[in-house]
Amino acid sequence: MKKTVIASLLVAFGLHTQAQNSYEHLILEQRQEKAQELAKEQYGPLKAEQVAFLDYFPVSAQYRTKAKIEVLFDEPIFRMPTYDGTSNEYKRYGVLTFQLAGKEWTLNIYQSVALFQNPAYRKHLFLPFLDETNGLESYSGGRYIDLSTDDIENGEIEIDFNKAYNPYCAYSNGYRCPVPPVENNLAIKIMAGEKAFHKPKNERPVNLNAGQEFSDTDKKIIQSGSENELLRVLQTTSEKDLQVLKATSSDIKYNDPLIDVLSQRMLATVRDPQHPGVGIAAPQIGINKNLIWVQRFDKTDQPFEFYVNPKILWRSKLKRKGAEGCLSIPDRKEDVLRSYAIRLQYINKEGKVIEENIEGFTAVIFQHETDHLFGILFPDRLEEQAKELYAPLNDKIDFSIPPKTLTP
Repeated sequence: MKKTVIASLLVAFGLHTQAQNSYEHLILEQRQEKAQELAKEQYGPLKAEQVAFLDYFPVSAQYRTKAKIEVLFDEPIFRMPTYDGTSNEYKRYGVLTFQLAGKEWTLNIYQSVALFQNPAYRKHLFLPFLDETNGLESYSGGRYIDLSTDDIENGEIEIDFNKAYNPYCAYSNGYRCPVPPVENNLAIKIMAGEKAFHKPKNERPVNLNAGQEFSDTDKKIIQSGSENELLRVLQTTSEKDLQVLKATSSDIKYNDPLIDVLSQRMLATVRDPQHPGVGIAAPQIGINKNLIWVQRFDKTDQPFEFYVNPKILWRSKLKRKGAEGCLSIPDRKEDVLRSYAIRLQYINKEGKVIEENIEGFTAVIFQHETDHLFGILFPDRLEEQAKELYAPLNDKIDFSIPPKTLTP
């Protein structure tokens, strides 16, 4: 009898060990697959030779836990800030409650509004989190876990922190990585998943061939009138217009022959004496492509200039507050906080990638117009700044300029 019990225990232990080894092998396989995929990406966040420097905590079953999920209904859409200074629309899908290290914890889990429109990602759930390893053992900006509504069984879902991964921002600049909400900050070290990438950050390479062509709907708008004929400016007061204004735009092929016609019509529209502006973005006339006009108050004669696929690579922490209006938002003007200086990247007509530093009021216009390309309107910025704390510098810095100088 005693031998039978011992034998049973040995079999059980062996099965448990086998299962653990199988699970560890699965996680290691997934990590290897990720490395292989990143190595193949010519325009990805890592160079092929850098993939070897990806680092992970040892696989540990103690960071694999079942969570009770409270699914939420009628949650409002909100904008989750990203590390590039923009934001993306999300909804809270549910609240996860789980045990870890003998304590109970909660995390919110989210659905991306944009991804939900794609049938392939309709079941995707996004779990961003911060913990006490950030900035030490792991990436300072937090980590993510991907889940699915299909993973929910009997009111529970498994959280496996061994699958926690770094956003692309951990490896390279130029990506729009969501900032984990403060309520998803765990006061514990999560010694599982991906570690920090201890190499200098890359600059995201520009793929000149990645731009899209104009859609049939875009072409219809562009070709609806002559080069100097005004385009209709979309208004937030129209629900149909608002859907376009809130959508994320795409890069366009820099040498598309219709760009010239569209740019001239956009210029005529922004310079309309009845409704003059200092900038206009393609979404404002119904085309979700990354194209903008900006009046350069920082240049002689204050010319309007056209930009293809503009990106803001850097924003100063120094902010300036100034009044803003918008051609798409009637009868409203508010004081908005914007970075005083930015670094801009765009593609010129010859297909060359150009970068320049811009400051003052012109930098504000660029931020306003590039926000349009991400579906961000200036009232969204007002909501954002109301949640942040800023230290005024009025008593510490005294700005001045010579008379008759362009106002910054």
